[in-house]
Amino acid sequence: MIFDSHAHYDDEAFEKDRQQVIEEVTKSNVGYIVDAGSDIESSRLAVELSEKFENVYAAVGIHPLDADKFDKDSILAIRELCSNRKVVAIGEIGLDYYYKGAEKETQKSIFKKQLDLALELNLPVVIHDREAHGDTYDIIKEYQSRNLRGVFHCYSGSLEMARQYIGMGFYIGFTGVITFKNAKKAIEVLSGIPLNRILIETDCPYLTPVPFRGKRNDSRYLKYVIDKACEVLNLDQPFFEDLTCRNAKTLFGI
Repeated sequence: MIFDSHAHYDDEAFEKDRQQVIEEVTKSNVGYIVDAGSDIESSRLAVELSEKFENVYAAVGIHPLDADKFDKDSILAIRELCSNRKVVAIGEIGLDYYYKGAEKETQKSIFKKQLDLALELNLPVVIHDREAHGDTYDIIKEYQSRNLRGVFHCYSGSLEMARQYIGMGFYIGFTGVITFKNAKKAIEVLSGIPLNRILIETDCPYLTPVPFRGKRNDSRYLKYVIDKACEVLNLDQPFFEDLTCRNAKTLFGI
């Protein structure tokens, strides 16, 4: 059974056929999906999808590029959404210095507020880190003694740093990026970490794997990520599917 540990079926790319796509995905070998919100509106939609589809779960939070939308009511709204039994994580949260968005200090402040909430509610976190490896690491290091847990989604850092995060109790998420020609760093990380810390994800509708790169992604394309990972790790497909599914269920408490 395949577990898509990070998807965005709340995205407007699925506006016209969202239900149809999820129903078709459900008929495939994808047994579990975590839909990750990026702001309050998308987090609410993620929760709605989790209530509508048995195999869909939700993560709720404010993405760093939406940190400017964070106000005094945001934490209250996220907390309220977390009362739903299908909410399994706080996310997608973190830092993004690649795109022009909220100021770095604002991003860091909002990131920490949501990490604090995750600890308070005993939920794992789904972390976005793009071109912000140093600051992200420093923040996570601050929380090391507080038993913070979670996954670095679509991980783009070094193998050395991945091993440090794993030592702090984190998982590492891999997407269709591992099928790209320039995926040397991601392949190195995949090859160099313990099997029990690997998660797979689509990040759909983004990061569609080869040979469909450029098209809208959905959970059915995870089979190509799995094929590549099995090639790299010299593992059988059923074993890897079961392994990553168990890893995700362990993290998200499913």
